[in-house]
Amino acid sequence: MKDAKGTVYLVGAGPGDIGLLTIKGLKCLQKADVVVYDFHLNVHILDYIKRDAELIYAGKRGGRHDMTQEEINAVLVKKALEGKDVCRLKGGDPFVFGRGGEEAEVLTEAGIRFEVVPGISSAIAAPAYAGIPLTHRDYASSFVVVPGNEASTKKESSIDWAALARGNGTIVFLMAIKNIEVVSQRLIDNGKAPDTPVAVIRWGTRAEQRTIVSTVKDIPAAIKNSEIRPPAVVVVGDVVKLRDKLDWFERKPLFGHRVLVTREHPGGFEPLEELGAEVTVFPTIKVVPPGSWQELDTAIGRVRDYDWIVFTSATGVRFFFRRFFDLDRDVRDLFGIKICSIGPKTASEIRRYGLKVDLVPESFRAEGLISAFGGPQAFKGRKILLPRAETAREVFPETVRRSGGEIDTPVAYRAVRPESHGKRLKRFLREGRITIATFTSAATFTNFCEMMGDEARELLSGVTIAAIGPVTARAVEEAGLHVHIVPERATVDAMVEAIVNYGLQRISDIR
Repeated sequence: MKDAKGTVYLVGAGPGDIGLLTIKGLKCLQKADVVVYDFHLNVHILDYIKRDAELIYAGKRGGRHDMTQEEINAVLVKKALEGKDVCRLKGGDPFVFGRGGEEAEVLTEAGIRFEVVPGISSAIAAPAYAGIPLTHRDYASSFVVVPGNEASTKKESSIDWAALARGNGTIVFLMAIKNIEVVSQRLIDNGKAPDTPVAVIRWGTRAEQRTIVSTVKDIPAAIKNSEIRPPAVVVVGDVVKLRDKLDWFERKPLFGHRVLVTREHPGGFEPLEELGAEVTVFPTIKVVPPGSWQELDTAIGRVRDYDWIVFTSATGVRFFFRRFFDLDRDVRDLFGIKICSIGPKTASEIRRYGLKVDLVPESFRAEGLISAFGGPQAFKGRKILLPRAETAREVFPETVRRSGGEIDTPVAYRAVRPESHGKRLKRFLREGRITIATFTSAATFTNFCEMMGDEARELLSGVTIAAIGPVTARAVEEAGLHVHIVPERATVDAMVEAIVNYGLQRISDIR
């Protein structure tokens, strides 16, 4: 029997790279009825919440809070007492300067069950992504994490500056940028060598990560000259010397790029992430069943009459067979029917049902499909089933009919525009945080423009645009925008490869 009170999960979201969110943290997020989240986390983590979950923004940015800690504590208790499971989502780790301990105390006093899901702290992740190990046999055998916002002249500060300055271990300061002059001076006054190396890493683990290296004496001026602002991690110690040798993240070929993916399932874009790009998913189409199954049901009912079934997408395959089996049909009913697949991904999906693919055109457009069959004359007397999207080109069906063949084109699925308003994406585009935008169909681009409104063209004006094929590219160019990348084959894999080659060529040109 479920407890009348909900459970509160104190979850560390990690420092920014969405891949650093733990599996347990993700599971807690996905089942939560309420999510109370802070500023310093990757907002794309929120894409994994339940559709009907309540989102509460707690703020906590650079000393400015949308909610006080007392208000946060109160809302955690209130929502849990309502019987709701709550995910308190924090950047980094909830027990490393995250005030998670205070929240846990309040929950205990209120008799509310809670769990703590540790997260990866920026104190260790940011230096690691900057190529700086906090400990190393030749440089430091220990490290300490210090709250930089306590680096003031107040007498009640708990920091033992003399011990910090005397020690040979690495010092990591969090929340120290605003007080960096005091931090620097206190270290020097207590005996730390002025030429001790210092690194400052802003937005560690993210596409916009930026690292500067200086010394204890000169770091205040370096931060000012580089216009470094919070959030940033400050690392003090000889381990900083290893950055030149171990800087792996910022040397990735596509480091600094944030790639916009406008389709529902971003599978296939992993190579971009492996090369250092950050993928931002903002679906502009949502695949749903047809308004009526009547056309497809009729075609399935007479499936033995067809010579060929042509699938133009993996989505079409999934929806066709979902309905096929819902109607209590058996794959043996397809015996003797030849199957054509547009593209290897579609063919792979077909094979999952234990079926052999007889034909895969070299060109993944209607014209290539016609050629693969042997030209228009090959359709005479043939009966073809083409389950497809509600809106599709008519080139192939018209050619079949003109050539004396029969073809049925029942709607297997529809691509509709999601309800998302795109406020977050607009901000990213205005701030120049999206460098490459990808469109996998004309519909993804058209819906993008409708969702962005009158600003769409302006928002994309400084962005590299990749289109999956000439039809999609034409839709973009008709809107007055330039398409920079069009692969030779209209597949996601080919488009990703073209993006990689484009990025590497640009780097080569710069060098």
